[in-house]
Amino acid sequence: MLFVEHVDAAGPRFEGAAVTTTHNSRPTPDGSGADQPAPTATGGTSTAGGEQPQPAPAATGGASTPGAAGPLPKEAGQVSEKEARQVAEAARESSWDRPSFGKELFLGRFRLDLIHPWPRSDAADVARADEFLGRFREFLTSEVDGAAIERDASIPDEVFHGLARLGAFGMKIDRSYGGLGLSNLHYCRALMLAGSVSPAIGALLSAHQSIGVPQPLKMFGTAEQKQRFLPRLAAGEVSAFLLTEPDVGSDPARLATTAEPTPDGTGYRLNGVKLWATNGTVATLLVVMARVPGGEGRRGGITAFVVEGDSEGITVERRNAFVGLRGLENSLTRFHDVFVPKENVIGGEGKGLKIALTTLNTGRLSLPAMCVGAGKWALHVAREWSADRVQWGRPVGEHEAVAQKLSFIAATTYGMETMLDLCCLLADDDRNDIRIEAALVKLYASEMAWKIADELIQIRGGRGYETADSLAARGERPAAVEQMLRDLRINRIFEGSTEIMHLLIAREAVDAHLSVAGDIIDPEAGLGRKARAGARAGAFYAKWLPTLAVGKGQRPSAYAEFGPLAGHLRQVERASRKLARSTFYAMSRWQGKMERKQAFLGRVVDIGAELFAMSAVCVRAYAERDTRPENVELADLFCRQARVRVDALFTALWDNTDSVDVAAARRILDGRYVGLEDGVITPADDLPWVARWSPGPSTTADVRRRV
Repeated sequence: MLFVEHVDAAGPRFEGAAVTTTHNSRPTPDGSGADQPAPTATGGTSTAGGEQPQPAPAATGGASTPGAAGPLPKEAGQVSEKEARQVAEAARESSWDRPSFGKELFLGRFRLDLIHPWPRSDAADVARADEFLGRFREFLTSEVDGAAIERDASIPDEVFHGLARLGAFGMKIDRSYGGLGLSNLHYCRALMLAGSVSPAIGALLSAHQSIGVPQPLKMFGTAEQKQRFLPRLAAGEVSAFLLTEPDVGSDPARLATTAEPTPDGTGYRLNGVKLWATNGTVATLLVVMARVPGGEGRRGGITAFVVEGDSEGITVERRNAFVGLRGLENSLTRFHDVFVPKENVIGGEGKGLKIALTTLNTGRLSLPAMCVGAGKWALHVAREWSADRVQWGRPVGEHEAVAQKLSFIAATTYGMETMLDLCCLLADDDRNDIRIEAALVKLYASEMAWKIADELIQIRGGRGYETADSLAARGERPAAVEQMLRDLRINRIFEGSTEIMHLLIAREAVDAHLSVAGDIIDPEAGLGRKARAGARAGAFYAKWLPTLAVGKGQRPSAYAEFGPLAGHLRQVERASRKLARSTFYAMSRWQGKMERKQAFLGRVVDIGAELFAMSAVCVRAYAERDTRPENVELADLFCRQARVRVDALFTALWDNTDSVDVAAARRILDGRYVGLEDGVITPADDLPWVARWSPGPSTTADVRRRV
């Protein structure tokens, strides 16, 4: 898993620097109000390791060459803002050759037909998966001690061996290579089970299969590569994905690990250091991203390699330790003149970032699976505790303050699970482009699961803050609530931080606009390109804008077949058009400055996530109305809560303190308010915030673990 997902730095790009102001910016959709330009966001919201969300790549009409390497710096670390944007933009999938419910939703088109009726799994696949899930549950219940993994900060060897015997390391690998060939839906259900016993095991299996060697090879590997590596992985060897570097966060153009072609043309020599490689201390096969220099007859660019973990020149220098996921085998790994044969290149030179992004379209689904599992676990603990604990003459769950929290946990867990199941089913069907939907469920589930954990601690009171071991020592049920909070916190950073996810989704949400009008605001576009863009934009908006004025959601009888949920779907349709109008208004108002409006874009994305979730729960509840009638109640509950959140987000689009906040951040960075820090003892400043490194052989002992 990644602590910062570099390749997701791409947000919408509009040219134009902004002017710092101290005035609050509160434009209204009708254009009234004094609008002040937003200051340049140099302060930003921190992502992991102090990384900042990067401004988005340049808009060139949205028609970047798929997989193009983009200009790379001559020297690692020396890269302009423009180069960084171009590299990130080139990694995007620029075409939309399959329908996308999420894409249409952001355009104000409520295409319910893309998700209704509710998709179904193949019966034979379900039967095979259920048999495995039964055995998996029995193993986790009888053979895995989650509390011991937490105490010892280590998954025992026998657990690794047991997982291998079950085939858990090959859940997503095709049966022809010795794997189980599970669907995305059943794979995520397996991760949900694993994470409920030990989140460290969930992370182990997810990092191995969702972003490790199996998924990139499944999508981009040659037949020979699949035959050579996949059977090993299905049998129990562990893989890891190495992209992050000590000084490279959300800016892939600064990637410093190099892969120099050998003079005889047989392969490459890898040199560099990779940070935060989940499974890195135990993996025997690695996916490594490295920069191949371009040259005569050589494309070059950031490239993906399969690397044998025991290759000469690889040193695992550290096992990193974290606030949660204490059993996580996460490494700092050095490569010194590591030879990799040319046959181990995945997809070709310069395709590395595109492979990473494409892999994550479905790979991201693993993280929300564990968030959903956490929500289910939290609901169980909250329900039983709130019924058993009596205060002021009544069970605490009957007091309104706690009842609200119980209602939120139940409704939100249902919403998260439904979003995830829908994304998995759409991915399994393979007739839909789910890049937006998968990103939305990752963003939404990671944020909501954290809130659920926080509310659970509040419901449990002091016992929520107490460790499971301490509870057990006093003779009380050892519900590890505080551990869940610690374990879940990383999900807002793993595989794309919340801030980066907002930019990624926003970039995709405005892709249709950039494809027709991007050249108009591109300073490098000549008059000819601008004129052609103007003609395209005129034709597009002449047809599109009128569709945002009225729609099906305004008819009282619309969606009547959904019964008590019909009103919620009408609201989604109206809100979708309102969201599209708001986005268009913002683009036309701010134009090039909109790239700096990251808070605005984040709210746009959050509204889209809520609307997607509302649509999903209504469709699922309708499909299950006869077999699980209680789900209609849950769907109604979720939608009522979501509508309150959506209304608040729409208000905050225009009524906010964004400009003041960013101006204040600039002053904070300049040290204007340093006096506010007086009166405390701060961390020593004798070490850098980011450790420096240089190529060369390792000077520390190898700490890899042999299972």
